[in-house]
Amino acid sequence: MISDAYDVTGCYNLQCSGFIQTSRTVVIGGTIAPVSIFEGSQFEIIISVWKVNPKYGNWWLSLGSNHSLVGYWPAEIFTSLSSADTVQWGGEIVNTQSSGRHTTTQMGSGHFLGEGFGKVSYLRNVEILENNNSFQPVQNVQVRVSNSRFYDIRNKSREDWASYIFYGGPGFTPMHSGVSSSSVLSSLLFYFSFIIFLLV
Repeated sequence: MISDAYDVTGCYNLQCSGFIQTSRTVVIGGTIAPVSIFEGSQFEIIISVWKVNPKYGNWWLSLGSNHSLVGYWPAEIFTSLSSADTVQWGGEIVNTQSSGRHTTTQMGSGHFLGEGFGKVSYLRNVEILENNNSFQPVQNVQVRVSNSRFYDIRNKSREDWASYIFYGGPGFTPMHSGVSSSSVLSSLLFYFSFIIFLLV
């Protein structure tokens, strides 16, 4: 988790200080298994970020329907989150524009949303935790995509999934770039990140 809006601090793993690991079975940056199969079985994980004490205390990361604790971020790292008015979910990639063009890095499954369930990545049952420790559906959802030629996102809702998000895309390819080229860039690192991220 990045604590200063991508300025100078923070990591996507445990390579810098901040997150305190408490679980002996779940490791930040570790392998997730099983994983979904394209056009096959789909597997999900339930992730929550929350405060035990709404006014004070640390931000805990939990996994699974029983909310098994993975670890926490000390409260002093995220001093502005206590009064946050925006929550964000989605996918993120690193785009250094090597050779002057967009990266080939895929997001999610690497497929556009039109291919549908079983072929694209998704988040579902997206909710926020109120100060009274009750989960509430999200409202006033706005979607944003930085480059619709390479990635897409769509938010919808239905009774059994509540609010859900389909997202992802292939990154740069000659087919979606608007230019003809047979050269392929090496894949860069793919990062899936969240600012605050609550799933139940």
